[in-house]
Amino acid sequence: MVFERCDSLNSPESGGIVFVGSSSIRGWRTLSNDFPNQNVLNRGFGGSELGDVIYFFDRIVAKYKPKQIILYAGDNDISSGKSPDAVFEKFKEFYRKMKVELPGSELLFLSIKPSIARWEMYTEMQKVNCMVENFASNRKKVGFIDISTDMLGDDGKPKPEFFLEDGLHMSKEGYEFWKEKVEPYLEH
Repeated sequence: MVFERCDSLNSPESGGIVFVGSSSIRGWRTLSNDFPNQNVLNRGFGGSELGDVIYFFDRIVAKYKPKQIILYAGDNDISSGKSPDAVFEKFKEFYRKMKVELPGSELLFLSIKPSIARWEMYTEMQKVNCMVENFASNRKKVGFIDISTDMLGDDGKPKPEFFLEDGLHMSKEGYEFWKEKVEPYLEH
């Protein structure tokens, strides 16, 4: 795996903040610059679903013993036809695995974003967001970061400036917006 090759050249410090999930995380190339006073590590990989993140958990999350995990996942799960309930069950599986292997870590879930390319699926994505938000509200060391609400314009649809031409992946402006939303949740 590419991450392991990178780690062998420059081993990341443990105890930081691991950002993990699909291409929306992988594409956040300015992560270190966006949070210069934080020990952040990008472990996003394109096309991943929650099951993939769980499968590689030990190799892309647990080995770094993070104090916080920022998870963006579920977008590809819904796109591949999984139901909101199935996605939520996978989220809970990730949570349980984290609590066993990293009991002192905090999990922060970035809400599934509304995108132009997957707009017709957004109602299903919102169902997942609501389930995760409710789950997080009743537990310690689990948080929900709502990035989706403010990604919608006055017309109720995704703001085009937040996306690349494909209407799915994030633009520089989109990541700047995410930075503003995520920063207050990061431990210093």
